[in-house]
Amino acid sequence: MPVHTTAIDLRSDTVTHPTAAMRAAMAAAEVGDDVYREDPTTNYLQERVARLLDKEMGLFFPSGTMCNQVAIAAHCQPGQEVICDRDCHVFNYESGAAARLSGVQLHMLPGPYGLISAEQVEASIRQVDIHNPQTGLILLENTHNRGGGVVHPLPDLEQIGTVARLYGVPMHLDGARLLNASVASGTPPDQIARPFDSVYFCLSKGLGCPVGSVLAGSSSFIARATYLRKAFGGGMRQSGILAAAGLYALDHHVERLAEDHHRARWLASTLATLPVFAIDLEAVQTNIVLMDIVPDHLSAPVVAAELAAHGVLVSIFGPRRLRLVTHLDIGDSAVEQAITAFKTLYG
Repeated sequence: MPVHTTAIDLRSDTVTHPTAAMRAAMAAAEVGDDVYREDPTTNYLQERVARLLDKEMGLFFPSGTMCNQVAIAAHCQPGQEVICDRDCHVFNYESGAAARLSGVQLHMLPGPYGLISAEQVEASIRQVDIHNPQTGLILLENTHNRGGGVVHPLPDLEQIGTVARLYGVPMHLDGARLLNASVASGTPPDQIARPFDSVYFCLSKGLGCPVGSVLAGSSSFIARATYLRKAFGGGMRQSGILAAAGLYALDHHVERLAEDHHRARWLASTLATLPVFAIDLEAVQTNIVLMDIVPDHLSAPVVAAELAAHGVLVSIFGPRRLRLVTHLDIGDSAVEQAITAFKTLYG
């Protein structure tokens, strides 16, 4: 689908452009060689994220997928098993990398909106037996992308953490949109991160940076992760230019995530009145709206194409499901224009 340069782009919060002030911060960044650990801006970003999440150290990465895959490789041995939910990003959108790069398999559990329980996790931890793969990691996602951006309740995370400690299994959080979860729930990021041995969040989604994620954990974990980042091709040089964008975003773009959440609810509540679409409004907790198409004669590719012709870009999330994501580049007028296009076509 060709991208219309003036379209209302609701495909993802990854499509944001750095603001003029962010670009200025990037241009002014002090830099060095990060593989030698000599980039002061990158070092400061890593320290700041570690403090924010109450972990010993942080490590800057090109992408969230690399954060997840390095965490899996750092925690697990080949032949082990990772407990996760079947809708998680690691299973659906990371190119089978856990098997390809780390030689582990995924033990996937069902859960509403991608949320699994402590009871499910405990029942899935393998007993020690020569026939069984051993459980090497428990991996959760918060907010949950395919769940519609829902926030994993903190008591549930803590209960799963209790199970993990009981069995001596490490926990990793795919927190790509962790700060969305924090803003939406009013829970500080360090409390969300507390049950986990490792956690990361993306700078390049709701925070509006062009590139980057930061992984955090213990000093021994980050030492292993640093080695694996280099082995996976993620060692960077003058990365402070990118890290400066992250520092700017942490100063200026966190609290404004609430605006994205408000606009997502506005979109969802308005579009839910159209008989063509079914939307679970209770699941619209952050900046993601999932829409199911009701009439049999319409499909997600058809609706997406019709919307694109009217200047609105959306993601196809299944044969009959669309995803809309609000972000830094979507203001009130863009929401109004998107609603007008939907009503024109399907009202």
